[in-house]
Amino acid sequence: MLSIYNTLTGKKEPFQSLQLKTVRMYVCGVTVYDYCHIGHARSALVFDVIRRYLEFSGYQVDFVKNFTDVDDKIIKRANERGVSCDVITAEYIEAYYQDMGKLGVRRATNEPKATQHMAEIIELVATLIQKGLAYQVAGDVYFQVDKYPAYGRLSKRKLEDLLAGARVDVDERKRHPMDFALWKSSKPGEPSWESPWGPGRPGWHIECSAMSMRHLGETFDIHGGGMDLIFPHHENEIAQSCGATGKEFARYWVHNGFVQINQEKMSKSLGNFFTIREIFEKSEWPDDITGEMLRYFLLATHYRGPLDFSDHAIQEAKQALDGFYDLFHRLAEVESQSTGDQRLGEAIRRVREQFTQAMNDDLNTPMALAAFQKLRSDVNKLVEQGLSTQARQQARAAFRELGSVMGLFQLDTWRFNPVRIQESQIISVQDEERAGVKGSLSDTNIDSKLAERNEARKQKDFKKADEIRQFLASHGIVIEDKPDGTSRWKR
Repeated sequence: MLSIYNTLTGKKEPFQSLQLKTVRMYVCGVTVYDYCHIGHARSALVFDVIRRYLEFSGYQVDFVKNFTDVDDKIIKRANERGVSCDVITAEYIEAYYQDMGKLGVRRATNEPKATQHMAEIIELVATLIQKGLAYQVAGDVYFQVDKYPAYGRLSKRKLEDLLAGARVDVDERKRHPMDFALWKSSKPGEPSWESPWGPGRPGWHIECSAMSMRHLGETFDIHGGGMDLIFPHHENEIAQSCGATGKEFARYWVHNGFVQINQEKMSKSLGNFFTIREIFEKSEWPDDITGEMLRYFLLATHYRGPLDFSDHAIQEAKQALDGFYDLFHRLAEVESQSTGDQRLGEAIRRVREQFTQAMNDDLNTPMALAAFQKLRSDVNKLVEQGLSTQARQQARAAFRELGSVMGLFQLDTWRFNPVRIQESQIISVQDEERAGVKGSLSDTNIDSKLAERNEARKQKDFKKADEIRQFLASHGIVIEDKPDGTSRWKR
């Protein structure tokens, strides 16, 4: 049974949906004024995998993820460029879809925009005023936090403690410094909508409450986002939503951890701020960055922990995938022997249990990847013993099926990492150049490497044998192992 960490209670809890085999999930989306960065990628991927695993487990998932398309940053960017806010939001929504498409992130069931839900927003604000939880000052409307005694229960802070170190707008019209805007009166040069309090636009927090309740109901199963949203955004959502309905808003609150760049906090001021498209365009790996590569890297760390982004970590993800796709290439080769067929079935059953156990434990993707690595090692050994064509297809299908939950192992072709070998290995780059075979290996070089690999296999040093296979594969050399222990190669 799936257990998931609930930020609201501060502990892992068994997951139980409100409706049998149906999950309603809302995740706070991006504010569309700029390109998405690696932090957005992590959040999007985390909830994409949660959705996929719930579906894998037999649930129907009604997944809502919004676009914030009215905001101070959007207005500022539009004014700087001398265009309307609609032009800015349309441009960056399209960019969002392009970036997420490269990552293999599926679109949500519904992707509402704040500007399309003004009626629901205005109605919710009016309800809060009617219940005495909000007040009007000129054309602005504020939520009065001291009228909601449970304020702070998500962030585990008391109202009197929240003032210390908090960034609070200086506004003498507020009854309490922590009161937050539900509706903002219009200013020159800003988009506005008519309301009972005059023309204006909504505050950020009220938008998500109105959109989530419109599409998922007053109470739903999962509300998610990055840890940076716990306070004040999600705290304010709880206060205004529960205050308006008198019901619990979301039952499970799920938050992903931060991204660091080379062990430093990601920040534009530090100059270590990477957009998704910049990562795909990094010159270190021309034409070599793939969505699966970034997915593997992002999922190798548990979603609640901090994630360190570095060139080395990306290379490690690529090398890990090289090993998997090298195996898949081997599985595609025709083989009539069936010595290892029975043991393959046992290995697949074992990885299913390990994968399910890992994912049921608060979506432990690192442990799930470890299970895949063990299966890869087991299948490599069985291929050398001999697997029938049917068994090879069965093995590849198992990787595809379980990997689909994480968006991995779905490609038919894979570009192997063109990294040169280390000095300790037989052939160096200089040797290749002197031999006149730069970018390829001579037959003599290949035969030498193959002899080294055969000796490693005899000594049951499968790690070394795999490394040599991957090295040869990176040079376009395919090895075919036979059950009798012999091997042959082809370009």
